[in-house]
Amino acid sequence: MALREVNSKMVEATVVPGQRLFSQRGAMLAYKGEVSFTPNIQGGQGGLMSMIGRRVAGEATPLMTVEGSGTVFFGHGGYHVQVITLTGDTLYVEADRLLAFEGTLQQGTMFMGSQGGVMGMVRGQVTGQGLFTTTLKGHGAVAVMAHGGVFEIPITPQRPVHVDPQAYVAHHGDVRNKLSSALGWRDMVGRGSGEAFQLELSGNGMVYVQASEEKL
Repeated sequence: MALREVNSKMVEATVVPGQRLFSQRGAMLAYKGEVSFTPNIQGGQGGLMSMIGRRVAGEATPLMTVEGSGTVFFGHGGYHVQVITLTGDTLYVEADRLLAFEGTLQQGTMFMGSQGGVMGMVRGQVTGQGLFTTTLKGHGAVAVMAHGGVFEIPITPQRPVHVDPQAYVAHHGDVRNKLSSALGWRDMVGRGSGEAFQLELSGNGMVYVQASEEKL
């Protein structure tokens, strides 16, 4: 695996000849060896159409291509970092939460409404998150950012998971999502902070949740 956590806020990437990494621009902290950094204009491994799709969707977080031979350290804004390893499945993640990912992964964009129907569209309007989300598919590692750290919750057919939309970071697996309404105690006392709406994820997979309701 090319990415590993150094501590809760930094990852180390091993760069080898012939293999590329992609990272958020400005996320490089330090590096050793002969490594080059190039602004990426073709949207990672998804090519030109992937780039166009993300720009239309507002998901076009600037990337840079990392190549050469050496070691690179990445971090951004003091956010907590979590490395997620994909073994052929697809990760759904908000574009601005991507810190770095391996070039073996195919990048694309998905309309969230196609998973949650009309409720998926409502989710985007209510939570401020885009109606589109970035997808990474294949075999490789991804480093995502979050406030206050990330914890993993398994999703099983018998046990759907309900998440505050503002705390949602990413998910992968055979998962369906929809927005449901609920009345939380904060709403009862006039301190509503999103609990009136919950993101329900069902199926088989994993959801990553941050320990905060703050957006990046």
